[in-house]
Amino acid sequence: MQIEHLSLKNFRNYTRLEMTIPTGAVLIHGQNAQGKTSLLEAIYYAATSTSPYATSDKQLINWRTEGEPMPFAQVGLEILSANHTLNRLEITLLRENPNTLNERFKKEIRLNGVTKRRSDVLGLIAVVMFLPQDLSLVEGSPSSRRAYMNATLSQVNNDYAEAVAQFEKVLTSRNALLRQIGENKNRVGELEYWDAQLTQSAGIIIAGRQRFLREIENEAAKIYSDLTGGREELKLAYVPSFEPTAEGNGQLSFGIPGLDLHRQITADQITPQYLEALLAAREEEIKRGMTLSGPQRDELRFFVNGRDLSLYGSRGQARTAVMAIKLAELNWMREKISEWPVLLLDEVISELDELRRAYLLEQVQKAPQALLTTTEPTIFTASFRNKATLWHVKAGQITGA
Repeated sequence: MQIEHLSLKNFRNYTRLEMTIPTGAVLIHGQNAQGKTSLLEAIYYAATSTSPYATSDKQLINWRTEGEPMPFAQVGLEILSANHTLNRLEITLLRENPNTLNERFKKEIRLNGVTKRRSDVLGLIAVVMFLPQDLSLVEGSPSSRRAYMNATLSQVNNDYAEAVAQFEKVLTSRNALLRQIGENKNRVGELEYWDAQLTQSAGIIIAGRQRFLREIENEAAKIYSDLTGGREELKLAYVPSFEPTAEGNGQLSFGIPGLDLHRQITADQITPQYLEALLAAREEEIKRGMTLSGPQRDELRFFVNGRDLSLYGSRGQARTAVMAIKLAELNWMREKISEWPVLLLDEVISELDELRRAYLLEQVQKAPQALLTTTEPTIFTASFRNKATLWHVKAGQITGA
């Protein structure tokens, strides 16, 4: 798969843009705040319906449209599939009745002009994005690691994507009911319905995450070992917020707590265990007005030579672990979809030392299509620049240079 064309309307600082995207590496350079990152963000947004930067989709609409009666933004991709079918994917963001009490925000997804759900178009174009803030995978909050697993798995597994959407919807309703029950105990019986819905989705999510980590751990460990000269060993741990199997979690090597990645588990095994955990915590959940266990509280942890990187790791170890898991993700996705995803690298090369820079660019040069941004094109070798397509971005205008 590859992107043939990118169209933007009122997206970030782009009023209008029509660009043909070449194959190979595209090196996008220019000063900060000129629109380099917005190009990559637009592609990622079209592929996943989420932004790696914005906390709200409203932020993606160009601020210059604020005075218009119906501000909107649109991202369009023309995608060439492996069987040489050309599809056009469009996402339109629309503010109706802006700056009034009746303001509504709409997101419309269309494939070849036909309205679709998000789950219908996930995977149409697969992307792997490298960001400076990927360090949050190790150093950030547990929610950032859960978001990473959800975003990655949703691109290749529609059942997983739908389970996440369903779980979040049911979780919101269940938490609202728990708060209401705290005021009116007569509604406790209503939890039975929501428990059944919640546990079914949770089983799919937890089993999917465990399988994903099991499938990438060896590759991530090998890459980490290569980058450290074999001196350090990387392990991944999925630490659930409840006991997900009747047999127990088991232990990884080094005595690391968490779900045994080397033992396959299924959603059917997890569902009854989660229901048991919910029933055991019923009184406390009603008291606190929230669901206290489940995939929304589970954790992914990184260990090097048995030490938790989030507690004892150096910044260099964290960078190496992030590169290892992202490159393992790339290889995992290639295997799942039987072709290369599009690579997006936003200002990450300048963050790396010479060894890691060379290692990453070696992988980039293998990809059929990769877009990279930088303020310093000279940090790339002359050989890389000569093979790449160079774009210069200034004030939302792109020229070849």
